[in-house]
Amino acid sequence: MTPAAPDPATPAAEKRLTIGKVLAQLSEDFPDVSASKLRFLETEGLVLPHRTASGYRTYTEGDVRRLRYVLTAQRDRYWPLKVIREALDALDRGLSDPADAPGEGPGDGRPRPPAPIPDPEVPTPADLLARREVVLTGPELREATGIDRDTMHALETYGLLQPDADGHFGHESLAIAAAAHQLGEHGLEARHLRPFRTAADREIGLVEQVLATRRATGTREERAAEIASACIALHVALVRAGLTR
Repeated sequence: MTPAAPDPATPAAEKRLTIGKVLAQLSEDFPDVSASKLRFLETEGLVLPHRTASGYRTYTEGDVRRLRYVLTAQRDRYWPLKVIREALDALDRGLSDPADAPGEGPGDGRPRPPAPIPDPEVPTPADLLARREVVLTGPELREATGIDRDTMHALETYGLLQPDADGHFGHESLAIAAAAHQLGEHGLEARHLRPFRTAADREIGLVEQVLATRRATGTREERAAEIASACIALHVALVRAGLTR
């Protein structure tokens, strides 16, 4: 069994404990624990200490926490080694230990999938509904975002910037132009950004389709914002998943 992955924040020269010091730490809560017990757990692949050049076992604090988990599971839950091994594997894969969730009952004590955490970078429905009133001329938009005249013209040509009837631009245009400027520094021109316009139009069309075919509580604007926020969250999650492959 693969031991728990080291914490990226752990220093390279992590403090290691001898088996005697580990037993001293554990003995208060587990008075019957012995060196032979720790060696048995190692043989079973539940906790894998480091071996020095001389063959001595040394343990990290993470190993000690793992030992506490194993010993608690045996003493308090009467879990067989197979169940403990499965639980440790789940913890190694990032599932949550119920004991780490304050205010929640442990249930059967088995690790469980973590609850989804809202991405702070994704706008909430309230963010999407917020109106930021600003009216900018073309030169003001260029000054604020750093794009040049040719880039601005190209962004309009490819539908990324859309002025109103008076030729003015709103708050969203600031974000669009600023992102285009940043991408331009990486070699992406306005013509390369056309797929973003196409994808946004498709998502907007999907939102409109849902609003037209399904009835729910709330105003049309509120429902549209909820659906759009979920679409953006899905898009961000897919991009992050692709970048981490």
